[in-house]
Amino acid sequence: MSSSLMRPALVLGLLSAVGPFAIDMYLPAMESIGADLGASMPAMQATISSYFLAFGLAQLIYGPWADQAGRKTPIYAGLVIFLIGTLICTFAPNTEALLAGRFVQGLGGAAVMVVPRAVIRDLTTGHDATRMMAAIMLVISVSPFLAPLAGAGLMAIGSWRAIFGVLALATLISLAMTRFLLTETLPPEQRQPVSMAATLKGAKFLLTHRTFMALTFLGGFGMASFFVFLASAPFVYGQDFGLSPTQFSLAFAVNALGFFSSSQVAARLGMRYGARVVMVRATLGFAAFAIALFGLGLLGLANLWVTMAGLFLANACLGLVIPTAMVMALDEHGPIAGLASSLGGTLQMLAGGVMITACGPFFDGTVLPMLAAIALCATIALVLALVVARLPAQEAAATA
Repeated sequence: MSSSLMRPALVLGLLSAVGPFAIDMYLPAMESIGADLGASMPAMQATISSYFLAFGLAQLIYGPWADQAGRKTPIYAGLVIFLIGTLICTFAPNTEALLAGRFVQGLGGAAVMVVPRAVIRDLTTGHDATRMMAAIMLVISVSPFLAPLAGAGLMAIGSWRAIFGVLALATLISLAMTRFLLTETLPPEQRQPVSMAATLKGAKFLLTHRTFMALTFLGGFGMASFFVFLASAPFVYGQDFGLSPTQFSLAFAVNALGFFSSSQVAARLGMRYGARVVMVRATLGFAAFAIALFGLGLLGLANLWVTMAGLFLANACLGLVIPTAMVMALDEHGPIAGLASSLGGTLQMLAGGVMITACGPFFDGTVLPMLAAIALCATIALVLALVVARLPAQEAAATA
């Protein structure tokens, strides 16, 4: 990636990390928050799914808005909304208020997920775009390593409410970065007026574009496997494996390491073998490891170390799948990159939220239901990867 793309990649990565921090700092505190507010495990998992639901739906607004008003204005609005939701969570007196705050956080956090994707499409395409996406993921990767430890540390010296106080401060810093470090990448002459007819026409085109839909849901169910882990791991690692919040934070970081380290070589492998080849083979590896780990769980062999090793390997493959699928899904849709990014992001978040909600009744604090849900997500992703592999070359995203 050229030096001219490094600065925007760094800024976009820091902005995009706001959403993951809102999840990852929160994870070690879930049991404590539930005890403090008198909330059950399903109710606490609902605070995760409500965030993802709002996060997904709001992307339908930010994408077209970014095509009409430029990239920076929607980011400002999203960060302000996220700040309001964070303050609601900070002072939440009960579970209902916490759920509402998390929903508002999701409404705002969507902006710093969907708009950076459109900014990448403004700046570059193809393998350079994959490199830039990987660079952003590298910046975001500090979240699963530092955020849970920070959350556990804040709980040790204060309470879970301090976590949201720190998130509010991080949001203010993000607003300052947007103002002073982020350059507007969509000139006024290239902006498209918001038109319901044009939006519906673009959405219809994307929803009937086989490659776009297959790649979107491929990435969506890949991400859904991680969302299932986020919603259930604090209870599995705490109740089934007996880990403290700090120990959970370290285990969580190891599980995430495979994903973010492998994402850094996605572009290089794509240049050598072709993006579709990398995507299919990596999805096959992801499914193989996830299904094998579930099989070990059925045999009663999925202890802490086996689970951590299996998830590390599965996530290492997933780290190749998601950035490649995201870039391939957008490559053909430059004129409506904002709409494509927002619609794709909405469908992906909804897939994750549906999986958490559908599997929620089966989660009981033990490892097997979590592994079953992850294996199901991986199997669906593999089917979609095989669908993309069979599509005519001219309909697939660029792989050269």
